[in-house]
Amino acid sequence: MKTDLKSFQQKIDYKFNNEELLLTALTHSSYANECGGAFNERLEFLGDSVLGFISAEFFFSNRKSMPEGELTKLRAATVCEKSLFGFAKEIDLGSYIRLGKGETNTGGRERPSILSDAFEAVIAAIYLDGGMDEAKKFVLRFLREAQSHKNDSAFKDYKTVLQEIIQRNPEERLEYVLVGESGPAHDKIFEVEIHLNSNCIGRGSGHSKKLAEQAAAGEALKLMGIE
Repeated sequence: MKTDLKSFQQKIDYKFNNEELLLTALTHSSYANECGGAFNERLEFLGDSVLGFISAEFFFSNRKSMPEGELTKLRAATVCEKSLFGFAKEIDLGSYIRLGKGETNTGGRERPSILSDAFEAVIAAIYLDGGMDEAKKFVLRFLREAQSHKNDSAFKDYKTVLQEIIQRNPEERLEYVLVGESGPAHDKIFEVEIHLNSNCIGRGSGHSKKLAEQAAAGEALKLMGIE
């Protein structure tokens, strides 16, 4: 565990007036249970709301033609646990979190739930210490980077789009069929076909069945001239 709060503040490009807020944001309940003191769950609660507002405003302003439903999906995909875990890794957050011995020994510094919660706690700490403008400055750094590396297709729910199209014709029957899987247990690749009335209209692969189904649905939409 790194204890140099100065180096962490340099990583996040924000200097705290009250470093106790930052220390609390970096303290997991397991550490507090062993050593006493405050921990970051209340800050995580506040940070979740601050992040929700900032991300909603960001997409509302930058996607002026996007309807409410798509904005909701886009925001959810960008600030989900997986994304926040990635953001936390960028600033080496896991190295600075104060964990109890049990959590440390079982890989807590790499656990997505712990890192994503701590990331939200850091957002709240910045908000309380420096106000909304500073919190926005911190959060937008990650939102803009995420958008620069992903196009809109990364956030589209192809299965839902395809299902809505097929439902216009009640007699049509859509089915996802797992046709293969390969690779070691920790890194499997799944192959899925999508059948319309027993005819294959798309095929996709991914590291989970859900991702493979989305890829297959996207291929089917392309064949229909929709994507």
